[in-house]
Amino acid sequence: MPTPNALTYNGWVTQVANLAVMQITTVNGVVQGVDDTFNTLLPDALNYAELRIQRDLDLVQLFENNSYTLNASANTLAVPVTDFVTMQTIQINGLPLLPVSNEFIQNVYTSAGQTGAPQYFAIQGGDNATYGNTSTIILFGPTADQNYPVYIRGTARLPSLYNYANQAQAGVNTTFISTWMPDLLLQATMVFVSQFQRNFIPTANDPEMPGSYESQYQQLLRGAQAEEGRKKFTASGWTSYSQPVVATSGR
Repeated sequence: MPTPNALTYNGWVTQVANLAVMQITTVNGVVQGVDDTFNTLLPDALNYAELRIQRDLDLVQLFENNSYTLNASANTLAVPVTDFVTMQTIQINGLPLLPVSNEFIQNVYTSAGQTGAPQYFAIQGGDNATYGNTSTIILFGPTADQNYPVYIRGTARLPSLYNYANQAQAGVNTTFISTWMPDLLLQATMVFVSQFQRNFIPTANDPEMPGSYESQYQQLLRGAQAEEGRKKFTASGWTSYSQPVVATSGR
């Protein structure tokens, strides 16, 4: 399948520099700005753009599956925070558990002696030792009467294009976002960079600029959101088709 004009790390820096009217040079195979301050902000600009796109779009590529073990006599499971950003479904014995509140489990299963195959789960919070920096604690009800394999499906972060900011990969490697959404990546990056250049007002970029990067990003985002819905069969009529312009439901 043909791909768009994908952006390598060097291509991304070059295009950002073009839009920001900054000079660039190549050092050991890696494109960088001549201005040191511009170089300092590039990792943060890329971080801003990639994280924003992943938060705005529930990309199919973000979904992962991991397995764990809930031990007998336990009603909590610690899941490393590096495994998921959001947890979507939790299964035990091949059946999805029902998400409920902590209070529901605490009121229904008041005794540790109430054991069985868990049917419900609630996100209890982060681990106390590191204030949630290490694990997310899941509460189950009832308490497990034996060891159970737990399967969790959720979203994770995609690798950053900045991983390829080195001599061997800067001009070759791409990521999913830089390959399939290079337009969104550039516009989101420039929202950040325009603040460095002071070309912004409280609601948008300087109106005297050729265009508002935020406005362009929002326009591109609407199309990308519709496309993501089509990928997951959550588009119009729960299909993978785009919204029809002429067709009606009376066929």
